[in-house]
Amino acid sequence: MTQAGRQGSPRNSSGRNSAGQNSAQGSGRGAQGGSGRSGGAGFKGGGDRPFKRPKPREEAFIDPDLQGPDGTPAASRPAASGDWKSKPPSGKEAARKAAARKPGSGKAPGSPGALKPKPRTGAAKFAGPRAFGSERFGQNLGPVRKPARKRGPRAEVPQSEVHDQDGTRLQKVMASAGVASRRVCEEMIAEGRVEVDGQVVTELGVRVDPKTAVIHVDGLRIQLDENMVYMVFNKPKGVVSTMEDPDGRPCVSDFVRNHHGERLFHVGRLDVATEGLLLLTNDGELANRLTHPSYEVPKTYLVQVRGPFPQGIGAELKAGVELEDGIASVDSFKLVDSTPGHVLIEVVLHSGKNRIVRRLFDAVGFPVLRLVRVKVGPIGLGDQRQGSIRNLGKQEVGHLLASVGL
Repeated sequence: MTQAGRQGSPRNSSGRNSAGQNSAQGSGRGAQGGSGRSGGAGFKGGGDRPFKRPKPREEAFIDPDLQGPDGTPAASRPAASGDWKSKPPSGKEAARKAAARKPGSGKAPGSPGALKPKPRTGAAKFAGPRAFGSERFGQNLGPVRKPARKRGPRAEVPQSEVHDQDGTRLQKVMASAGVASRRVCEEMIAEGRVEVDGQVVTELGVRVDPKTAVIHVDGLRIQLDENMVYMVFNKPKGVVSTMEDPDGRPCVSDFVRNHHGERLFHVGRLDVATEGLLLLTNDGELANRLTHPSYEVPKTYLVQVRGPFPQGIGAELKAGVELEDGIASVDSFKLVDSTPGHVLIEVVLHSGKNRIVRRLFDAVGFPVLRLVRVKVGPIGLGDQRQGSIRNLGKQEVGHLLASVGL
């Protein structure tokens, strides 16, 4: 190896300076000889980083709808009064232009080839805050669904007959019941969302008697009697649906001993082997209506039977099955889950006959392995654990009362 090579070696302490001199010399020779390997296009400035060629710039896409009359883009033209808009269209305007390009957009509604209007879903009947919107417990059941019952025309009663001179202001009664703040209650009254004894009230000065008045907000009944109790019990298997049992078996009273001692009614019955929702209340009128056949309160059950479950059985149950006490049927039938050897079915029916679900499935040749009632009217179990009791929220109570016309 020559002396110049040893000087340019990394092992030499003066290698840096020597390398710089060699690079400069090589650059000069490359300029003279035309090769330029050391200082050419392969390295930038003689450093260690490779030189990357710049990528060609891509032309920005220009929307034809955003161009001006002369074809120039909006960003390159200044805004001028009376001229086309320099700003890009907003979301609503862009959606309008996109809809205008659809075939049939210019045709009149209902004509052949015209666009079909979109259905309005979730439209609220009343705007503003809902009643009992600040509740911390209970389920939000949405708008009230009153039962379709034939009623005569409601007579027009003068609003002055609702007014009770010795009563309490309506907005104060509503606020005390937990509907909303007094100011929001005043807005509800002014918007015509409040009924007193079946009559819409819009005057803020109306006074009512809380003990006798029947008040509805957005169709939701307000329970003004604080002594009324409404509870949901998730009955386990093996518990008798009675308050006392002479044979000493577990009963409902064993789970409500810590309550204040009110006399409670269990709405309907569940046999010993059936689990699920059981309503408890001291409202006798509500209990009578929930169990009366004329109100047809729907009840939802989850039924487990052995599989496989052939097709056509659900249609047979909906059409009606002959039992020893007459023909019975289900209102709804849905297959929920299927595992090897077992099938889970959801049925809805309004009949309150004894052991009606078990007898229906026995009649079609599929005895029930497990039966759970998960819903009565608008009230559902949700994630409530077995053996527990919870109080209904005021909104749930209103929906329950409305379901039977109270």
